[in-house]
Amino acid sequence: MDPIVKGMQGPAVEDVQSRLTRLDFSIEPAELEGKLFGDSTAQAVRAFRADNDLMPGDEVDSACWSALVDASYRLGDRTLYLRLPNFHGADVHALQQALNVLGFACGSDDGYFGPHTEAALQQFQENVGLFADGMAFQDTFAYIERLRHVWEGKPSIVEAEERIGFARAAEVLEKNRIAVCGDDPIARAVASRMWNIAQATTESSGMVLCDAEAPADMDLVLELASSSLPEDAAPTPTIVLAECNNLTKRLATAFAAAKHKPAKIRIELTGITDYNGQFTSSDAQTLAIRLLDGVCAALND
Repeated sequence: MDPIVKGMQGPAVEDVQSRLTRLDFSIEPAELEGKLFGDSTAQAVRAFRADNDLMPGDEVDSACWSALVDASYRLGDRTLYLRLPNFHGADVHALQQALNVLGFACGSDDGYFGPHTEAALQQFQENVGLFADGMAFQDTFAYIERLRHVWEGKPSIVEAEERIGFARAAEVLEKNRIAVCGDDPIARAVASRMWNIAQATTESSGMVLCDAEAPADMDLVLELASSSLPEDAAPTPTIVLAECNNLTKRLATAFAAAKHKPAKIRIELTGITDYNGQFTSSDAQTLAIRLLDGVCAALND
């Protein structure tokens, strides 16, 4: 492209000015009204180039234009999915930051929508009950936006699973009504141990053990299962425990994303251990402790 330089006037200058002002760079009203590349526009271009590690100057060349376009995308401006060449821009960066903070590791938030970002997006979609196709449409953006207060401004790192102290766990269990149920014998064994540990933590625990339907006045319903959902089943907020190194964040994300109470989350125990006669009471106890720790930490506000 031919550079856009000081002294020019017209639609190309207007486009540059629109993108710069969207990025909070200041341009004089008279230059905006006249679509004129004047002194304040040149100053804004110089500042943008410095912020984006471009060569010093006040012209909009190909490199500057490409960086300006990337920087001016906002989350939700376009559908994001894996393609070659990769989508890249500020909207991808924001999506990656949100996923990393919410507990869905996609690697460095470099602004490029690659295979790690696709995999993390699929896990997030599964977690909140969307069709997990790895494509960010408006339904996915709506959930990300609903959780903005959780991820915005937070460091984009994936932390280890959290644990909270005994007294704080007791307070969380007393304050929240939590139903836990199992779809099969293994899941029911884990669920019953979660209930036992909760009762041992505090006699005023709000955790309820269910065989089928949970009571209507619950804040959270956890459905444990040792098998995957059938392919033709409706999307359900799901956490696959074997693929999760940050259970607290996954639970907190699914809980915060729920549109109605009770929040319902399916916990799949698939891949945790060999279920062919090898699942022991010790295995059930270990899983129950991990799940209860994650629930208490996730609800610890």
